[in-house]
Amino acid sequence: MKTVFKKTPVLTDTIMHYCPGCGHGIVHRLVAEVIEELGIQNKTIGFVPVGCAVFGYKYFNIDCVEAAHGRAPAAATGCKRVNPENIVFTYQGDGDLASIGAAEIVHAAHRGEKITTIFINNAIYGMTGGQMAPTTLVGQKTTTSPYGRDPEHCGKPIRIAEMIATIEGAAYVERVSVDCVPNIIKAKAAIKKAFQCQIDRKGFSLVEVLSSCPTNWGKSPAEAMDWIKSDMIPYYPLGVKKDTTNE
Repeated sequence: MKTVFKKTPVLTDTIMHYCPGCGHGIVHRLVAEVIEELGIQNKTIGFVPVGCAVFGYKYFNIDCVEAAHGRAPAAATGCKRVNPENIVFTYQGDGDLASIGAAEIVHAAHRGEKITTIFINNAIYGMTGGQMAPTTLVGQKTTTSPYGRDPEHCGKPIRIAEMIATIEGAAYVERVSVDCVPNIIKAKAAIKKAFQCQIDRKGFSLVEVLSSCPTNWGKSPAEAMDWIKSDMIPYYPLGVKKDTTNE
């Protein structure tokens, strides 16, 4: 029988702990496939966050470092500067990157660090119980915004991709989604380009991925994917926000 699909060896055989319908597993596979296709498995180092992806080091068959909450860009910076020939990436959620780690990601981009960041935006704190995140939509109910996010009290959700795109040191920034197969294909292409940006020493690269959290959204996996399309994408429009890789 002809093999038409197989698991990439860049993923381990460890069973993932993610909830049913969570988008992290999809993105893990995309990152792993890109690493395999680029032939960089033996020189790639990942920095995983405090958050739902905290056990990322169990799933990627590469060297990984567990960073303190929000500090993955700072730790990755040190690693890349000491080992400039290695490919270094951070994998972070919206609480880790957009809240406690906001300073680290901004200044890593500002310095033009030649690292890659995969940013998972599921509009909520997943691991700690479903609290409001910097990316939580206006009106979205969470455990700490039971009546919905109030912009008068909390401000509006932060658009990380657009913010990072304004920084001169950022070479490539794109927002993608994993709500459907066509968008998953586009997400993989963006992740591959972000890694290629680092390989070519162009500067800092970031891919923001709109992802689902059915458990904390209180939705079924199918409903969660529909909600990305109906509610998240209108506020977080997909597409390339900055690309200087051809300059």
